[in-house]
Amino acid sequence: MITRYGYDVVLIVTASCLIVAFVVVLLVEPRGLRYTLLALSAILLLLTLNFFRDPDRNVPVGEKLVLAPADGKIIQIRETEEEEYLKTKATLVSIFMSPLDVHVNRTPVSGQVGYYRYVEGKYFAAFEDKASEKNEQAIVGMEGRYGKILFKQIAGFVARRIVCTLKVGDSVGQGERFGMIRFGSRVDVFLPLNAAVRVHLGERTTAGETVLAEFQ
Repeated sequence: MITRYGYDVVLIVTASCLIVAFVVVLLVEPRGLRYTLLALSAILLLLTLNFFRDPDRNVPVGEKLVLAPADGKIIQIRETEEEEYLKTKATLVSIFMSPLDVHVNRTPVSGQVGYYRYVEGKYFAAFEDKASEKNEQAIVGMEGRYGKILFKQIAGFVARRIVCTLKVGDSVGQGERFGMIRFGSRVDVFLPLNAAVRVHLGERTTAGETVLAEFQ
């Protein structure tokens, strides 16, 4: 199925491809060029549908679990200071999302949104360290039964729009959809030190299914 966060883009691309196909069939010669243009239009439409796909997920049950908020690859696990919401030392886990990954994001824990800030930033490559501080991002702090976490939707070099439906005061369930980042991006998760990390560098994650960490 297609995510509601991408209906506008899918509609525009579909309409554009149909118009191009109609014009090409009527006006373009020779036949070889016509087929090439039709194939390119079809490929663009298929890539768009693939990017905005939104498959269902089997969400694990467990209030102590912290689930991956994004599909992608673990590119960083390290201890750092988180001064915005946790205000203490934390473990940072970074997930890089390529344009071929599912880009719908899901809440890592059940709980209440206690903090939200949007940053209108730059567009460094998402895998660079400075992207976490300098790039466009939506920053969300949540408090569950066993502790607080903070996560950031970070736009990458290609991405130009972050969608986040969460706001302070919202109560959400674990694994619920809350937004997406369009066209290549990264999600950083800051965990308190009493949450044991259950993933390793290079591992691929599935949003709403992969256990990122577990509160002790």
